[in-house]
Amino acid sequence: MRRFFYAVNNDNTDTSPLPKLGELPLGSNVELPDSVVHHWCRVLRASIGDQGILFDGFGGEYTVELQAISKKNATATLLTHIDDDRTPPTITQIGLVMSRGERMDYAIQKATELGVTAIQLLSSHHGEVTLKPAQVEKKLAHWQQVAIAACEQCGLNRPPLILAPQSINEWLSNTNSDAKTTDITKAQMAVSSIVSVLSHDPYYQVLADAADLCMQMSVPAAGQPAMPNALPDTLKQQTPYIKLLIGPEGGLSQDECQQAESVGFKPWQIGTRVLRTETAPVVALATLHALST
Repeated sequence: MRRFFYAVNNDNTDTSPLPKLGELPLGSNVELPDSVVHHWCRVLRASIGDQGILFDGFGGEYTVELQAISKKNATATLLTHIDDDRTPPTITQIGLVMSRGERMDYAIQKATELGVTAIQLLSSHHGEVTLKPAQVEKKLAHWQQVAIAACEQCGLNRPPLILAPQSINEWLSNTNSDAKTTDITKAQMAVSSIVSVLSHDPYYQVLADAADLCMQMSVPAAGQPAMPNALPDTLKQQTPYIKLLIGPEGGLSQDECQQAESVGFKPWQIGTRVLRTETAPVVALATLHALST
């Protein structure tokens, strides 16, 4: 069955936020967000009686059946609830220096499929992309939609938060701070409106805590350990929280590497080859999954 993200922050600004699916009893009729109406009813030409799956990011998913379709609206009945988020055992936040065009879309899409919890967009000295203030909202919405579309495809029911750009110096300065006002609390005001309510859900609050391990993806260097000694033990914890720093195509500057090291980011090189910036999140997350099993 087709899967669709039911955005509580309805994309129609003329209407009030929609109720969370978990607040409604089975058998209730729900109004579908505009994006779902467009995709399911217009593009896919669904008919009354067709069944699909809705998820709102607050846990699990719901089997629904279309009950009514009009020119602008559609409603569906909640049939069953499946309490399965398909989230990996490791909480991960990637600090990802922005790249251009399809490479950034690819990195976000594949990181989502591999279960990343949040992606902090970064600008850096050697980075290709620095967004102007007027560009942030549009780009943030686009990248959040890329993540949501990946969730719809892969079965993940808790979409990663795509956090508004910061300079790498600011992000590193706030890393592992004891003050919860510096990290995710600010980020809750700096996500796309699509997930603004969702970002306050308790599931994402761990992102405000100090990470159990911080690592920077490193260019292979002679004499450098392949991975931090603490990684195997960290992955044995109940729900470890790991931060990954991934630089731009031109690499981090020496000052940025030193700042990362000074706040606890350990170098992690995977293999003897130099990975592209859009490949590094895929390899890192897949390796973490393999080491966790």
